[in-house]
Amino acid sequence: MKKNLAVLAFLALAVSSCVTVKQNEVGVRRRVGRITDDVKPSGLYMAGMFSSILKVPISTTNLATVADLPTKEGLTVQSEMSILYRIDKNKIPELLRSVGENYEQVVISPVFRSVVRDVSARFMAKDLHTAERANIERTIQADMAKYLEPRGIIIEGVLLKSVKLPRELTVAIEERLRAEQEAFRMQFVLDREKQEAERKKVEAAGIRDAQKIISEGLNPLLIQWRAIEAFKELAKSNNAKVIITDGKSPLLLQPDVEGNPSLTRSRN
Repeated sequence: MKKNLAVLAFLALAVSSCVTVKQNEVGVRRRVGRITDDVKPSGLYMAGMFSSILKVPISTTNLATVADLPTKEGLTVQSEMSILYRIDKNKIPELLRSVGENYEQVVISPVFRSVVRDVSARFMAKDLHTAERANIERTIQADMAKYLEPRGIIIEGVLLKSVKLPRELTVAIEERLRAEQEAFRMQFVLDREKQEAERKKVEAAGIRDAQKIISEGLNPLLIQWRAIEAFKELAKSNNAKVIITDGKSPLLLQPDVEGNPSLTRSRN
């Protein structure tokens, strides 16, 4: 009976000493209060009587925070932000020895607050609503990496999720954007009118050149020949006709006795 109790006690102690390291974690053994360099991948491990296994996530972690951002013109802008980071598993033992398990509160958050205020003070408040927003995020990420990556904390990104500007500044930005859009629209209208004017100018030049060519080709003999051709076409018609001329036309048409047209020369 005593033997069975001893076996059960041993099994209970063994089970309680087992530690499961998940797929997105690594385990670091702490023996008698000291962090060892033994980094264990995911699996089931026995901690031992005088040791324990600390589990550290190595997947990307989202640290959400709220910050008051000072701007270049002296305003304060409220912003909700996210810090995406992960831990370099090769530097985890040194990170735990120098910082501890609460590395988010000890180093990440203080570094972020210092860097974000320094970076935001270089930009105008309106930049938080324009394309400069991405530049601000990249600058914060790069400045944080200078402090944290040597410790094994890799900053993957800094995201400005929402920005709350003062009401009067929001109205001013909206009015400026509307004015810019109106200016773009007017520039488009002006460019279109200039193109239309250029088209009409080219068209007028073409008509002028065509008329010039025609006028240069017209001479008295050609005009006389064209008139003869026109009168011939009229003579082919069986309909009665009256031709009024100023006396300079080379031919006149008059019907003959049978009603068929005939050609006679005009008299000046």
